Amino acid sequence: MISGELAGLEALGSLSTLDDPVRRRLYDAVITQDEPVSREQAATTVGIGRTLAAYHLDKLADAGLLTIIYQRPAGRGGPGAGRPAKLYRRAERELAVSVPSRDYELLATLLVESVHHDTSGAVTAAVNDAARAAGRRAVEPGGDLVESLRCCGYEPRANADGKLELRNCPFHHVAQSDPEVVCGLNLHLVEGIIESSTDPRAKAELDPRPDRCCVVVCDSARAKASSGTDPALSADRPRTRGRQGSRGKPTAT
Repeated sequence: MISGELAGLEALGSLSTLDDPVRRRLYDAVITQDEPVSREQAATTVGIGRTLAAYHLDKLADAGLLTIIYQRPAGRGGPGAGRPAKLYRRAERELAVSVPSRDYELLATLLVESVHHDTSGAVTAAVNDAARAAGRRAVEPGGDLVESLRCCGYEPRANADGKLELRNCPFHHVAQSDPEVVCGLNLHLVEGIIESSTDPRAKAELDPRPDRCCVVVCDSARAKASSGTDPALSADRPRTRGRQGSRGKPTAT
């Protein structure tokens, strides 16, 4: 096991890779896509040459920020199909640095375990009320719903059904240990964000699926109007960092 100090130094070295503006743009170009991205696609998105893009993408992979996979395009296989393409996608590992050392995830895990063992339901109700209040505080009154969700780390995007899918769960690791408690808390947090936004008629619902947040937002006027064409809701928009990554723990998720 790597000590907390060594793990922090390793994470700091990986995150420092993003200091280069070209690498940061390439990183954003990859992580905002649901499917793995080729060197050509990343180069076109960022507006640089393929060779330069390949160099920086490999550096991001060496730092553990991206994962490399090899696969052929859909419909191509068998003899004569050529070599599989080298593709990049967001790495599953999470990186966090805190000076001095802090362990907020452990604290969150202990609190979630306490809620789970609450047989009266009183603690669960109090936590959910607190989550809803935190959601209301997370957005300026009358603030844009999509931008508020983005600033909280959810990476919202409209799907073909006119719903807002939240491509990132800010509480992913803790949710793995107790999804019932954390997903319920998450639902109330998003409901609070909706209440203070310009889209208060939108509705948050639980709809757990792999690789995204368990909450989806239905009846959002902006998502319906966009029909997948709103640039602010497209997969090509770089993620804006929000409050989850601003309190002494730079993160790359």
